[in-house]
Amino acid sequence: QVQLVESGGGLVQDGESLRLSCAASGNIFVINAMGWYRQAPGKQRDLVAVITRADGPKYADSVKGRFTISGDSSKNTVYLQMNSLKPEDTAVYYCYAAVHDYNLQGDYWGQGTQVTVSS
Repeated sequence: QVQLVESGGGLVQDGESLRLSCAASGNIFVINAMGWYRQAPGKQRDLVAVITRADGPKYADSVKGRFTISGDSSKNTVYLQMNSLKPEDTAVYYCYAAVHDYNLQGDYWGQGTQVTVSS
């Protein structure tokens, strides 16, 4: 099994910044992708940013130029630096990882962390 532990959410004002962190632990052979999705009330869960071993970082159009995803492979950790936050960024942010343990690949999710941006 693999566990994802998120941190860094909170309440900020329009234009401010936050940094999310997500650390993976458990039975990990290789992490093929790791990143962030978000879900606002009444909406579906959407991709925010992800780093893949094959293609590098990818971003949703709505966050390009404002958010930066980075990773530390030695710590199995991914970060999301969120700058120039807007009220429409308010959502629960979920860490995601595609992990190959020593048997097969699985998709894993964190418990979610709330990000609230007030106007």
